[in-house]
Amino acid sequence: MNAPVQFLFDFGSPNAYLCHKVLPEMERRTGIAVQYVPILLGGLFKLSNNRSPAVTTADIANKRAYNALEMKRFISKHQITKFKFNSFFPVNTLPIMRGAVAAQEIGCFAPYVDVMFAAMWEQVRNLNEMAEILAVLQDAGLDAKRLLEGVQSADVKEKLMANTQSAFERGAFGSPTFFVGNEMYFGKDRLVELEQEIIKQSALS
Repeated sequence: MNAPVQFLFDFGSPNAYLCHKVLPEMERRTGIAVQYVPILLGGLFKLSNNRSPAVTTADIANKRAYNALEMKRFISKHQITKFKFNSFFPVNTLPIMRGAVAAQEIGCFAPYVDVMFAAMWEQVRNLNEMAEILAVLQDAGLDAKRLLEGVQSADVKEKLMANTQSAFERGAFGSPTFFVGNEMYFGKDRLVELEQEIIKQSALS
């Protein structure tokens, strides 16, 4: 398959976490690996003049209730057993998203992503605090010193900004966003269509 399949994610999105839990099965079914692309969701919101669902649905009780029901259905359908809403939400994800870019550079990206999604949406860790981020990394046996040094790197900061700018320029406005080549799909409720597009593109290559 010539067209890359990309997942634009930020650890602050519970729906990105839910997609992360489901994607391995999709990869097994299609035989296509998904490329994870770290972005800064707050930055993308600013670029696209978007706001978080917590803000946009704050005064729409029926929509909040339906969103909660839809999430419950998704969790049940995919048998996701460890999800917990993070009581420290909203979280400033800038340090941990820079950490994701640093993890790419030092070769521990996949375990870093697993660890941070779990810390946010399974273990309810307070990732607003650098001391807690350090503890999460140390508990997981990751190279906390190198990762936190990377968070301060100019190259890492610029890469995350470039990823976010590119996401906006390609049409993204939130996370989870997926691309199959130039075809964009937004939200966990588009995973069926995403998989269909992957299969279609695979058949053409």
